[in-house]
Parts: sequence; structure tokens; C-alpha cells
Amino acid sequence: MERTTVSSGTEWEPTVGYSRALRVGDHVHVSGTTATDQDGAVVAEGDAYEQTVRAIENVKHALNEAGADLDSVVRTRMFVTDIDQWEAIGRAHGEFFGEVRPASSMVEVSRLIDPAMLVEIEAVAIVG
Repeated sequence: MERTTVSSGTEWEPTVGYSRALRVGDHVHVSGTTATDQDGAVVAEGDAYEQTVRAIENVKHALNEAGADLDSVVRTRMFVTDIDQWEAIGRAHGEFFGEVRPASSMVEVSRLIDPAMLVEIEAVAIVG
């Protein structure tokens, strides 16, 4: 089966051994994605809503490169450092996925790779 990888171009992908996204057949899996700009800098520091928006925009970009889109998403996983921010995070998620309504989880974690990161999102899409 053909595998198509999508890279964000960060130094961490070859070091850790992962891809931003991977398409195998009709399935696209997007790795944990955070609120970073094209240079890898964290955006919207301290704002869980805006970080969620940016993370989903980054997920969308990876999906598009793999031949999918947000309407193809069947599963999301949200890892958050402060579950008390669930309403802001959920509101942003709902703005992108309100009609799609993928299966979803939101889990509080003790921290992410950068202390400025508040949200990390994974997605699974099926196309075709």
C-alpha cells in the first residue's frame, strides 16, 4: 500500500522519527499539532482559545497536503495542560468541526514539550 508523508520541516521529525501527517490509502493520520508559526515559534502564548484555533489551522494545512480536509476528519484528540480551559478549547474546536462532529477526546496532561504550549491536537481523516 502506498504511503505518503507530510513534513512540517522541523528538525524534530527525523530526530524523533515521525511525520507531521501520514496517508495510507484513504486514511490520513495527523500527529500531535500545536500552535506554532512557520518558524516553529509558539503563538498566542497564554490564550487557550487562540492556540486551539492555530493548532487546528496547522492540522488543516497538513490534511490538505495529504489530500484531505477538515470535512474528512473522523477523530480528534486534544491534549490540554489546563482542563479548566475546556470551554474555550471546545468552542474553538466546535467552530471548525461543528458540522463534521468527529469522535473526540480532551485529556489534561501535566505538560507539553514547550511550557508555552497549552493545546496539542491529533486528527484522523478518511477520504474517498
